[in-house]
Amino acid sequence: MGFLSTILGILGFGIGLPFGILVGFYFFVYSKPKDVENPVVRPLHEMDTTSLQEILHEIPLWVKSPDYDRVDWLNQFLLDMWPYLDKAICKTIRIMARPIFAEYIGKYQIESIDFSNLSLGTLPPIIQGMKAYNTEERELVMEPAMKWAGNPNITLVLKILSLSITVQLVDLQVFVAPRITLKHLVPTFPCFSSMVVSLMEKPHVDFGLKVLGGDIMSIPGLYRFVQETIKKQVSSLYHWPQTLEIPILDASIVAVGKPVGLLHVKVIRAIRLLKMDLIGLSDPYVKLSLSEERLPAKKTTVKKRNLNPEWNENFRLIVKKPQTQVLNINVYDWDKVGAHDRIGSQVVPLKLLTPHEPKEFTLDLLKSTFTGDSHHKKPRGQIVVELTYDHFKEDSDDSRGHIERDGKKENRIDRASGNESPRGAGLLLVTVYGADDVEGGGAHNNPYVFILFRGEKKKSKVSLLTF
Repeated sequence: MGFLSTILGILGFGIGLPFGILVGFYFFVYSKPKDVENPVVRPLHEMDTTSLQEILHEIPLWVKSPDYDRVDWLNQFLLDMWPYLDKAICKTIRIMARPIFAEYIGKYQIESIDFSNLSLGTLPPIIQGMKAYNTEERELVMEPAMKWAGNPNITLVLKILSLSITVQLVDLQVFVAPRITLKHLVPTFPCFSSMVVSLMEKPHVDFGLKVLGGDIMSIPGLYRFVQETIKKQVSSLYHWPQTLEIPILDASIVAVGKPVGLLHVKVIRAIRLLKMDLIGLSDPYVKLSLSEERLPAKKTTVKKRNLNPEWNENFRLIVKKPQTQVLNINVYDWDKVGAHDRIGSQVVPLKLLTPHEPKEFTLDLLKSTFTGDSHHKKPRGQIVVELTYDHFKEDSDDSRGHIERDGKKENRIDRASGNESPRGAGLLLVTVYGADDVEGGGAHNNPYVFILFRGEKKKSKVSLLTF
């Protein structure tokens, strides 16, 4: 009798334990709280310090940071357009999902996959503020802070072995701070050729997932695992400096000004310059610029009281269209008061240069580079320059920033030192967007940035009255 009781006890425990866990889990997943109280809404002036600190993260960025602008007009636009945007976005999602679903049909006994319901709901995203940057490039850079606590109705039906399994996405919340760059502004609608998106912070994504009506996200440990997995995967793909580039205009429709090479200019000397001052000689200097560019001209130093100055100064200019661009050379007489007088000008078409071969030019300075000008025959002196055009290599495995050596990635720039440099010409583009918490000794700062790269120093513009 004692042995039989022991056997029955073991069987009862073995059957009752999993049965109890199953029943408890069923009530945990499907049960809903019955007593749900409405939240208490109080105005801000009635809250104490502790209550205000608890809701501080909900305050829009345009309130907390003066760098962000208030965009209520844009939120109203999204609210009015959301019913139409919802249908357009869902239509695009269906089109993009069809080939993805088709890859899985026939595998793992899956007979069909399709959306039974697909709607983003009635609540549009809210932009809590937007920051814009000014750059020297043909681009528009902005950083919106977006929050979306939506009520989407997205239900996916999988048919496996004639059994339909429904998967429903509910209670979706997305908090994201992207940087959106509209690059290469061009005179062709919509006036930019591509859109580049990157995330400045790790996104916050929260949602519920129901399978056959049960919320599987309620399983202990699964919610946190899914949250961390989504953050890690999205960050590895799109967290700055990683970017997602979306082409808008076809390259064959609009020509985008892309740097293709560097022009090295050595201003050597000038000979028998025209005397511009009534008393004394001239104080010459040279300005260099490329046609079809809006960048500031390069300038040599000023040689005081000299009609045969020697500079031997080197400059580099970015080339985008070597077949059509020309180098503009202008020699000026520096004056302490008033506008500087132009001694003479000359141009050199870049198509006259052979890549990677230096060529010296001795040019007669003209009053005007227009051939029809009758006043350019008066001798104004000569300018001697040496020009070298280096064409960039096409992108390839050998010309990228990293190379493979013995199975390890090595940075090509780090290896270059002294007079060593990578083969061919290269271009490093640096954009200074801003700075935070800049310390200063006075009531305000006028900050600027120095960038030093291989002995060459560049200075940014001064930002006045930055508190």
